[in-house]
Amino acid sequence: MEYLFFTMKKLLYFLAIFTVTTSLPVCAQDFLPIFQRINDDVLKNGRAYENLREATTSIGHRLTGSDNGSKAEDYAFNLLKSYGYDNVQYQEFNVEAWTRGTVSLIIGTGNNAKSIPVVALAHSPVSAHVSGKIIDLGDGLEEDFIKAGDGVRDKLVLVNINIQSPDNKGKKNLHRSEKTALAIKYKAKGIIIANGVKGGVLLTGTASVTGQLIPIPAVCISLESGQEIRKFLSEDSALDARIDMTNASRPVRARNIIATLPGTSPETGQEIIIIGGHLDSWDLATGAVDNGIGSFSILDMARVFKQLRLKTARTIQFVLFMGEEQGLLGSKHMVSELNKSGEIKDVRLMINLDMNNNTRGFNAGGNTTLLPTLEQIGTVIKQVDTSYANDIKNSTGLHSDHQPFMLSGIPTATSVGSLPPGAWGCYHADCDHFSLIIKDQLDNNVRYVSMVLYALANISHLPVAAMSDTETRDFLIKNNLKAELILGKEWRWEE
Repeated sequence: MEYLFFTMKKLLYFLAIFTVTTSLPVCAQDFLPIFQRINDDVLKNGRAYENLREATTSIGHRLTGSDNGSKAEDYAFNLLKSYGYDNVQYQEFNVEAWTRGTVSLIIGTGNNAKSIPVVALAHSPVSAHVSGKIIDLGDGLEEDFIKAGDGVRDKLVLVNINIQSPDNKGKKNLHRSEKTALAIKYKAKGIIIANGVKGGVLLTGTASVTGQLIPIPAVCISLESGQEIRKFLSEDSALDARIDMTNASRPVRARNIIATLPGTSPETGQEIIIIGGHLDSWDLATGAVDNGIGSFSILDMARVFKQLRLKTARTIQFVLFMGEEQGLLGSKHMVSELNKSGEIKDVRLMINLDMNNNTRGFNAGGNTTLLPTLEQIGTVIKQVDTSYANDIKNSTGLHSDHQPFMLSGIPTATSVGSLPPGAWGCYHADCDHFSLIIKDQLDNNVRYVSMVLYALANISHLPVAAMSDTETRDFLIKNNLKAELILGKEWRWEE
């Protein structure tokens, strides 16, 4: 009986795959000529690499709310207009623009005092001057805080940015903002987050789960400084420390940039596929990797569709978000506007590119029904270029611009690839420069994702659609996102 049950399950699974895959054109080979044209154009005329070089040189960083951020918005808008999009629009929204001022971290007292190189994490207070004993909570997972309990109160918490303890191998890490939220919950005076890469690299980024100012100072130190402090703690468990910082925060206007390619089908033309990535970056460097590789790939995909005069049954929106680094502010605003207008019901899929590089496959984002379609599209891509691995995955997470869409029930997906050598070590750091970018890998983004996008916009039936509120809740629970969303104050369902 068990064997029969298993056999029936397999039969139903393959029937489901057949049903989905036959939703493609009469023959998937129909896409092959267009895929070949896309491939040839990108290899011959691709502009993502040169445009990113130009922007990082002429603009620099793209911090939301800064003059540079505004220049980047205009750069993207004008570039899309130059490609022939007559319906490019700015989508303005309010943002609390946080900018760093001064910061210092001193450990020890008197003659034993030592200054530690440090950067402030975004949304730290505009002014903070706190001192206290350091408590080492290792990787800073929730169980670490629970174990320490009231021992965290009035302390300066030291945690790792990533999983470093062998005891926690295989466990899901928390975002730096979530570790900060736990420090606030347990009444710490401040939090010190040690980076996880060698070389004295200091990482910035938001320490706020909401995009609003937090009540305690949050700073980042290097991996080596973290090791040094822990050595001192082994010699003196009552090690004192002091954090002093000043920052600025003010309300400004920021702008998403949206270019629309209208769908041509009377049946599916109102259906929308959004492909988006954040244009903004942090201020320590030029943000070439985070997220120049994603946003400038999207800009060149938009060029490809216009250059080749490609027609799509469904509507495609190419979106450059601002405010991602400061709390997904631009994507949250877009979703809010879609909900207000009722257009959210027309959005069938959101493809997010955030630090996606050297595409070799696609991630269905937890949407199982999309897997066979992506795999079949990939088999056609492999006929154009056998180096395409057709690596298909099916997982999802938080903390990028797909999140607000996912929380509104919109299926999301992304590409699968690999970062350039050295890029992870420069994440949110002062070494995130154009020198890290590899042209061929950026071209791989543009040509392969363009092919997938074209296919999804033209298949007769897209096997994903917006979920109901209950379905959304169940999807998030199934993908083990509930606890993080509660910690981030984004879980809206009552227990």
